[in-house]
Amino acid sequence: MQFKERQAWWITPAALALALALICLLLASSCRRQTPPAPDRMPAAPDYQPLKQQVNTFLATLPGNYAVYFQDLASGQGFGINDEAPMPPASTIKLPVVLYLYEQIASGKLSWNDRAIYSQELDYEGGAGVLQSWAEDGYAFSLRSLATVCISISDNIALNMLVRYMGQENVDVWLKNIGTNTARPFGNGPSTARDLGAFLNELVRFARQQPELGGRLLNDLAYTIYHVGLPGKLPAQLVVSHKEGSMSGVADDAGIVFSQRPYILVVMSQNLQYADEETGFADIAQVSRLCYDYQQQLPAAPHLGLPKF
Repeated sequence: MQFKERQAWWITPAALALALALICLLLASSCRRQTPPAPDRMPAAPDYQPLKQQVNTFLATLPGNYAVYFQDLASGQGFGINDEAPMPPASTIKLPVVLYLYEQIASGKLSWNDRAIYSQELDYEGGAGVLQSWAEDGYAFSLRSLATVCISISDNIALNMLVRYMGQENVDVWLKNIGTNTARPFGNGPSTARDLGAFLNELVRFARQQPELGGRLLNDLAYTIYHVGLPGKLPAQLVVSHKEGSMSGVADDAGIVFSQRPYILVVMSQNLQYADEETGFADIAQVSRLCYDYQQQLPAAPHLGLPKF
């Protein structure tokens, strides 16, 4: 009987050594990819002391008293200047009141189709808005329409109607639950730049959890008829969701600037000595530009989970 010669199954020592070397290289490469960067290579939080100094230097040249709250949304880092000093919020207080309404809508406790009845005795107020010109006792307005004109044209009567409809006590409790100590639902009571910053942080949280509703409110805030404060010296195409407010000797603005590295900025003022409020808003615009330019020097932020609008 003849037997066929079998092929050798063994590997030569040289081939075995080469295979082992390749395996070791692959394992080492895999380990390097999975090893986190050393602590000294982790990205450092931005240093906002230079920006704070720039803003302080500019504010020192102005008459009146100013307060600033700044927060980078990517890192949470920021700074404050007199940010706990009580100042009149003027119409910026409309932002948290309307945000409270949005949260009531989201929870199903209220509906956009619910209607508030106008009372001239209880709701009338002059100044900003259009309802003062044609609303009459007994007129009914949907909560959606009141929220829209309260933000987009800063209607004072719309604010009063919303506060009365939702209950001033309820609004007060909600404002305090956000973590604020001074804010009241009307602009003649004191608030602080830090408190307004807390409301903007609540808006960010709400928009992440309720993108449709949050996106709608951010959109209304981005396209108001008053657009000279925070966005005044920024690129025209840049989205800035904000609420301005003014009264005698007061110019305020509070909002979110959606630059390549989005941030919250609040600028409040009082005891201004200008003949017109526009000069006060021009100074706010300059503070805003300083913050924008500083942010543009930093790495762009990753997606922050906010809705597109």
